[in-house]
Amino acid sequence: MTNPEMTFSLNANKVIAYLQKSPATFTKSDIIRFIKENGIQMVDFMYPAGDGRIKTLNFVINDESYLDTILTYGERVDGSSLFPFIEAGRSDLYVVPRFSTAFVDPFAEIPTLTMLCAYFDRDGKRLETSPDFTLHKACTALHDEFGIDFQAMGELEYYVISNLDPAFQAEDQHGYHESQPFAKYNSFRTECMQLIAQTGGRIKYGHSEVGNFTQDGKNYEQNEIEFLPVNAEDAADQLTLAKWVIRTLAWKRNLDVSFAPKITVGKAGSGMHIHMRLMKDGKSITVADGKLSETAERAIAGLMLIAPSITAFGNTVPVAYFRLVPHQEAPTNICWGYSNRSALVRVPLGWTSKTDMCAAANPQEDEKSSDGSFKQTFEMRSPDGSANAYLLMAALCVGIRLGLEMKDGLAEARKTFVDVDIHKEENAARLAQLDSLPDSCMASAECLEKQRGFYEAMGVFDKRAIDGTIAKLRSYNDRTLRHDIEGNSKKVAELVNKYFHCG
Repeated sequence: MTNPEMTFSLNANKVIAYLQKSPATFTKSDIIRFIKENGIQMVDFMYPAGDGRIKTLNFVINDESYLDTILTYGERVDGSSLFPFIEAGRSDLYVVPRFSTAFVDPFAEIPTLTMLCAYFDRDGKRLETSPDFTLHKACTALHDEFGIDFQAMGELEYYVISNLDPAFQAEDQHGYHESQPFAKYNSFRTECMQLIAQTGGRIKYGHSEVGNFTQDGKNYEQNEIEFLPVNAEDAADQLTLAKWVIRTLAWKRNLDVSFAPKITVGKAGSGMHIHMRLMKDGKSITVADGKLSETAERAIAGLMLIAPSITAFGNTVPVAYFRLVPHQEAPTNICWGYSNRSALVRVPLGWTSKTDMCAAANPQEDEKSSDGSFKQTFEMRSPDGSANAYLLMAALCVGIRLGLEMKDGLAEARKTFVDVDIHKEENAARLAQLDSLPDSCMASAECLEKQRGFYEAMGVFDKRAIDGTIAKLRSYNDRTLRHDIEGNSKKVAELVNKYFHCG
C-alpha cells in the first residue's frame, strides 16, 4: 500500500502536503482544519471570466460560522461584468469554491487560502455558458460515449521584457535552451515555476526559448514553462493560474511579460501548444504495439475536421494571425505528422523504442526492459496565449470525440498525414492538397458559424457562448488587416501594443 507521506510530503502545494491526501478528496472539513491549524486569516475566491483572466473576491474570516457559510454557499457576483453574453437584467450568479483547488496564496502578505470557484445560475444549476463548465461537459460527453478520459498539458510561452543589459548578449533568435548569463531570466522563470507548483500546477520543465532580441533600449527574452498531462479540467486551471503567477511576479520584480502571440514582425511568436493523451481505466491508450494507436489516429482525424473553427477559441485576437504565417514553426495548413514542426498536429518522440537509454548513458546501471510509451502525446500547435484555456480544451475534446465517432476516421486521418516539411519547394504539390487555417479573426468566426453544430452537439457548447464568440471575432473587422499593414512597422507596433496583455 502506498505511504501517503511519501506521496504527498514533497508536494509544493502546502495544503496537499499538510493534509497528506489527494486534492480530489478534499472536503470542507479538511479546508476548515487547514485554515485553523495554519494561521490562515483570509480566504480568496478566484474564477476565470470571459476574458480568460482570473478575477478575485476577498473574505476576512470573522469566525468559524462565517467561514462555514462562505465555503458552503459561496457568494453572489455580477455576471454581466464577467461575461459579455449575460444581460444586466438577469446578471446575478453564484460562485462556489472547489475545495480541490485550494492553495496558500504565495504573494499575500496576510496568510490567505485561495480556491477556484464554479459558477451557478439563479436556479442553483451550473452556468451552462461558463468556460469551466463547458470543458466539464465536453470531457463528460467523451467519457460517457467512449469511456475515454481526456488528459492535456500546455506549453506556456511568454516574453520577459526589461531594460537593456549589454553584457553577454545572446545571438538574435538563438535563445533555445540557452543558459545564464546569455539567458538573463532563467532565475525568474524558476521562481515562477516554484510558485506555480505551490498553486497546484504540475510542471514538467522550463527553459529559455528561441526568441530573443533587443528593441528600443529593451531586452526581449522568450521563455517556456511546460506542464505534465493531467485531466483537461485541471490542465485549464493550471494554465490560467500560471499566467496569474507569472504576471504577478513580473510586476513585483519591475519586469513586464507578455503572452501575446506576436511581439514584433520577424521574431519568434509565442504559442500555447496543447499536448493530448487518451486514457482508459487509468492507462494510456495513445500507443499500441509501439506506435500511435488507431484510436489516437481517429482522434486526430476529428481535430483535422474542425481545425478551421478551433482557431476561434485558440487564436482570439487579430495579432494571432501574424504568427500563423508560412515558413515559420507556427502551422498554417491542416495536417499532422511525426516529429514534424511544420504540421498542425505533431506526434513528438514518445519513448516507444523500449531501449533502456538510462543504462546506455550510465554503464553502472543494470539494463532493464523499458517501456515509456505512457509518455506519448499528440500536440496541437496552432493555439496561443490569447486563448481561454477552458474553451480551447473543450474544443479539442469535441474534436477528439468527433474523430472517434467517424466510421471512416482512420482513412480521414491518413489523408492529412505528412512526413515532410510542407513548406519546402519540392513539396509544393503535397502542400497544394492541404486546406489552410483561417487568416483572421473574421475568417475564424465564419468557420465557427459553419461548424457550430459540432460544438453544440450533446449540449457541450451553449448556443449563447458560440454566438458571443462569433460576435467578438467579427467585431475586430480584420479580414484584410494582415495584408493591409504588412511592412508598416508603425501600424504593426500599434497592433502589438494593443494586444500586448491579451489572454
